Amino acid sequence: MKNRQKGHTQIISAAKAGISVRSGRRIEKGETTKPKARTWRTRKDPLAEVWESELIPLLEKEPSLTGITLWDYLDEQHPGKYPEKLLRTLQRRVKHWRATRGPDKAVIFRQSLPAGLQGLSDFTHPNTAITIDQKPFDHLLYQFRLAFSGWRHVHIIRGGESYSALADGLQSALHSLGGAPREHRTDSLSAAYVNMAEKQRITEDYQALCQYYGMQPTTNNLGVSHENGAIESPHGSLKRRIEQAIKLRGSNDFPTVHAYQAFLQRIVDKLNRRCQGRLAEEHKTLMPLPEHRFIDYSELTVKVTRSSTITVKRALYTVPSRLIGEAIRIHLYHDRLECFVGQTRVVELPRVYPATATGRARRIDYRHIIHALAAKPQAFRFSQFREDILPDAQYRQLWQKAQQQFTPQDASKWMVAVLRIAYDHDCEKPLGDELALQAAHGDLPDLKSLQARYLTPDAPPQIPLRQHAIADYDQLLTGQWMQQEVGHG
Repeated sequence: MKNRQKGHTQIISAAKAGISVRSGRRIEKGETTKPKARTWRTRKDPLAEVWESELIPLLEKEPSLTGITLWDYLDEQHPGKYPEKLLRTLQRRVKHWRATRGPDKAVIFRQSLPAGLQGLSDFTHPNTAITIDQKPFDHLLYQFRLAFSGWRHVHIIRGGESYSALADGLQSALHSLGGAPREHRTDSLSAAYVNMAEKQRITEDYQALCQYYGMQPTTNNLGVSHENGAIESPHGSLKRRIEQAIKLRGSNDFPTVHAYQAFLQRIVDKLNRRCQGRLAEEHKTLMPLPEHRFIDYSELTVKVTRSSTITVKRALYTVPSRLIGEAIRIHLYHDRLECFVGQTRVVELPRVYPATATGRARRIDYRHIIHALAAKPQAFRFSQFREDILPDAQYRQLWQKAQQQFTPQDASKWMVAVLRIAYDHDCEKPLGDELALQAAHGDLPDLKSLQARYLTPDAPPQIPLRQHAIADYDQLLTGQWMQQEVGHG
């Protein structure tokens, strides 16, 4: 038709278009016809014998069966009759059946919640392995998010999804936000709910926590994670941001947990910049916070053993030896233990967790027992906690060197003396470095040399003596010094 519009003849136009002259005339007259839809098969149906009789009844009974499962079934029931090349045909047939005759599917209804109504909490594992001072750091990330504005808060959690972890993370988020939503939503967290015979009972601690902040606790249905999508989806974006930031930083090692938390906070601050407008609107509807935080710990009482240890949640801790025999009250947080005698806090301990669900953990601090050990240095040699008493790998190497250089008795005395010096003079790291350097270039200094350097008291300072005049003494005896003071007054 383009060639005809240019003025070419019918014959030339048809030749240029690659069609016959007769077809060209029909096109010019508008006599084109659309091909009819094909209703017949071009080859025999390879599944005709089993589709209606065997496969459809299986799909009607269990619609989630896949094409590969059905092909395995045919291969077992009819060996060699249905080769693997029919798998794609079977998969297309199953997909078509689900779309035309299958059961209805669940519909996700997108929500548009009003400002200040709902905040959501959840825990997640980071995708990137983190180390603290070159040691693996096992932890969870707690994330709180407002459903309306998308503002979020992230908190590092040690251990599992405990009540203390939820309470600490939630309260830190609310106080950072400066207000509380009217509703707090979670999935079926063990920290908040007890699942009994498919019924959920809210825990008393979690109920009290929500009531304290005026929030209504709610949960999504069991196994329906998309009902908590306002927090599940942000988990993915957060972990991708962390992964990219770690790659940009060039290292996944942090000197302290505080440095790691600051790293996470910078990532979260960048994410929160996107929602400042909606957050300002949401701030107008948030409920005010109470003056003080709610209890975010569990409380228990234990007795200190004669070995100066306590056992809490399958973990063994040393405490200062002056507490032996005392019943101490413990505030158990997800990351620490605060120990009290009466109302006085006597010690705070970092919390440790067993590596397995049935295992045990321990945290031995030589500072708690070093003075008692110094009175019995030979107890160190075969102590059950000997390797844990030594502060780090460097001191364990010094112990090996001492065993090679000294007699067993002298090696124990030497090691205990070194630990006491490290504690008394607060020089654990420099002393370890100095002794390791000496061990690398020769022998360790003997015990007398160490004691002479660190334990010999310094000579008292020379204070010049001034002899008072005898007349001053006479004035003191006669009371004239009082008259002088009155006179000066």
